Amino acid sequence: MYRHPARVFARIGGDGPAPPPRTVLGRAVVLGASMAGLLAARVLADHAESVLILDRDDLPPDARPRAGVPQGTQMHVLLPAGRQQIERWFPGFSREALVEGAVLVTAESRRTYHDGRRKVRGSDVDMIAASRPFIEALLRRHALELPNVTLRHDRATGLAIGGGAVTGVRHDGGTVPADFVVDATGRSSRLGDWLEQAGWERPPMRRLAIGLNYATALFRRTEEHPVPNAVLAGCSAERGGDVAGAGLSAIEGDRWIVMLGGYGHCRPGRDLDDLLRRCREDFPPEFGRVVRNELLGPVRTYRQADSRRRDFHRLARLPGGLVAVGDAVASFNPIYGQGMSSAGLHASCLSAYLRSGADPRRPAREFFALQRVVVDAAWDMSTSADLARPSVTAPRPRGYRLSRWVSNQIVAASVTDPTIARRFDAVVEMRSHPRSLASPAVLARAVRVNAIRPR
Repeated sequence: MYRHPARVFARIGGDGPAPPPRTVLGRAVVLGASMAGLLAARVLADHAESVLILDRDDLPPDARPRAGVPQGTQMHVLLPAGRQQIERWFPGFSREALVEGAVLVTAESRRTYHDGRRKVRGSDVDMIAASRPFIEALLRRHALELPNVTLRHDRATGLAIGGGAVTGVRHDGGTVPADFVVDATGRSSRLGDWLEQAGWERPPMRRLAIGLNYATALFRRTEEHPVPNAVLAGCSAERGGDVAGAGLSAIEGDRWIVMLGGYGHCRPGRDLDDLLRRCREDFPPEFGRVVRNELLGPVRTYRQADSRRRDFHRLARLPGGLVAVGDAVASFNPIYGQGMSSAGLHASCLSAYLRSGADPRRPAREFFALQRVVVDAAWDMSTSADLARPSVTAPRPRGYRLSRWVSNQIVAASVTDPTIARRFDAVVEMRSHPRSLASPAVLARAVRVNAIRPR
C-alpha cells in the first residue's frame, strides 16, 4: 500500500498526452470489448506488436444495447475524470462525440439538488451526456482504427499457463497464444475459476449487498439547447431512507433520459404510471416538465444485488502476464457513476506499469498496487454512503459513525458553500482523492457553514 495514495491518485489521473510507444510484448489479448477492455487495448497498442480483443457478443456496428452489458439501457454518467482519460488515449473523442449528437453539459446548464434543495455551483468542468451504447460504440470504432488492434467474436473459456506465466487464452475455437492477457469481462468474470482450476489462487472477493433498483425511460426532446440539460436530485439516507434519488439529461438522438433509483424493496418507477407520478410529485419540477414529452419505448429496469471487488493485490501467488481491469476487479453501486471513469483510470495504471520497466512476464504486482489506489478511493466512497441506507444491513466498520458524521457535515455544507462544493465535486467526479476532503480546515469550514445555515 502506498503511503501517500492521494499523490498517487493525482499522478494516475493526470491529463498529459499519452507518452510515446514502447514495444515490450508480442501479442496481447484482451477479454471483453467493454469500456475497460477497449481502453486497455488502446494502452496495449503502444506496447504490443498486436492486440486481439475477444468478446462473446456479436457486436453491433452502431450504438445499440447488447447482451453483455445488461445495464446499458440505464442512465450513465461520464464523469470528468473518465472524459479526461478517454481524451488522453483518444484525442479528439469529445469533439467527435458532440458532432455526432452527444450533449455538452456545462456548469451553467446543469443543476444538482440534495434533499430537495438546489445546491450552489461547484465544479466548473464540462461533462458529456450520451447513452452508454453511444459512448461504447464510438470508443470501439476508435480502438479498431488502430493498425495493430483486431476484434474477434468468440468466447474465452480459460487460460493456458506455463513456466509461471500465462501463455495463451482458451476459447471456443481453440487456444490463441498470448504474451499478456487482460481480463475485462465484467463483474461476472470467471478469472478466479480459471486460476483455481489451473492450481493457482483465486483472488479473495468482498461483497456488499445493496439491492439497488433502477428504472429508466426515454422521452422525446424538442428543444435543441435546453437549460438545464442535466439534473441530479439526490436523497440522503436521513431524509430519503431507501429512495436514492433521480437523474435526467439530454442525450443524442433528440432524447431525454430519466432515471429513478432505490434500495431494497424500494423500486421507484417500476412501471410507467409510478415513474410519471414520482417525477411529478417527489422530485424537482424539471422532472415533471421532461416527462410531459412523448415516451419513447418501455420503462427499462435493472437490479444490482451487490457491490463487489476482487483483491488481486492480496494474492501470494499470481501467474505473470495477467491483469484485470474494470468491473472484473471492482463493480460499485452504479448510482455514483464511477464505472466508466474507473475504467479510464485503470488504463492509465496499466500504462504506468508497462512504462515502468517492470518485466511484463512476471506477476504484475506493481500494476495491482497502483490500481488498488483507484479501487480503494471509489469503493470507500460508495460503500460508506450505501451503509447509511436502512435496507443495507452489513456490519459497519470500526469508526463508521465518526466517518459518517464527517461525510454528512461536508455534504450538507456543499449545498450552500461554493468552496466546499468545489472540493466535494472534485472528489465525486473522481478528479481528486477522497482524502482531499479529510483535512481539518475543510471539516472546520463545513461545521461553521452548517452552524449558520438556515434550517
